[in-house]
Amino acid sequence: MYWPSIGVVIPTHRRPEQLRAAVASVVAQEYPGELRVIVVYDRAEPDFMVASGGARPVMVLSNNRTPGLAGARNTGILALDTDLVAFCDDDDEWRPGKVVTQSMALWRKPLAEFGTCSIEVAYNGQVNERLAGRTEVSHADLLQSRMSMLHSSTFVIRRSALMGGLGLVAEDAPGSQNEDWDLLLRAAARHPIVHVDQALVRVAWGVGSLFARQYDTKISSLRWMLNRHPEIGTCRTGAARVYGQLACWYAAKGDRKQSVRWARAALRQRWREPRAAIALAATARIVTVEKVVSALHKRGHGI
Repeated sequence: MYWPSIGVVIPTHRRPEQLRAAVASVVAQEYPGELRVIVVYDRAEPDFMVASGGARPVMVLSNNRTPGLAGARNTGILALDTDLVAFCDDDDEWRPGKVVTQSMALWRKPLAEFGTCSIEVAYNGQVNERLAGRTEVSHADLLQSRMSMLHSSTFVIRRSALMGGLGLVAEDAPGSQNEDWDLLLRAAARHPIVHVDQALVRVAWGVGSLFARQYDTKISSLRWMLNRHPEIGTCRTGAARVYGQLACWYAAKGDRKQSVRWARAALRQRWREPRAAIALAATARIVTVEKVVSALHKRGHGI
């Protein structure tokens, strides 16, 4: 088979130790084709000591587009001329065999533009696998569920699609949140996503997350998704999930009125929506959203 060239974009923001581990996990991949890395520093002074040459070159750039994760990823994409583009967050690590396995999966589907794999979630010393139970992901699947195992650090995308009909990462996503779900939905609307149901990426969750308590940003990014993809509202399960998330984040920031409003909207779509129950319990001060999130993270899940 032809082994396509792959460029890996790693956006980073002041996490030097995690970044070096992420870069090392990519450079260590055994892959017969060309593989190179671009580290994009976002709102931080670049460390050019990270750069290296050799068979797996690492280039260092500064984000020259919109500040944030989306702009940093697009800076890397535009600096590449490889057949495929892959993403890796600066606090995640690739497992051996990721690149070869996903490249072969895409090779078997010539029309496919987008590939993902499953993950293992590391949180407070515990590790849980998150598998999808399928080898193909449709647009309907992603309306019903965000499918968190389809993490951005698993993405492998044909660069021709990113530069063409699919388009770049959405830089107007509030706080660069949910831009990955947006990209998945846009990709799946064009062609089914090729999924490798193996945990080939370790994703770190915890207090070090840059987005953990940014409740206003979580809320605005979800509302941005509802406006950008109105079809979410036509899927009762998917709509209930998003409305329930909104209810939870409003509860977490102390806005009881909006929390109850969105919890009711979620229950109208699906009376058993668990996020609505969490939000209502939080507004009644029976539990806090943070404690629920922590308990879910221990099992590799989130709100």
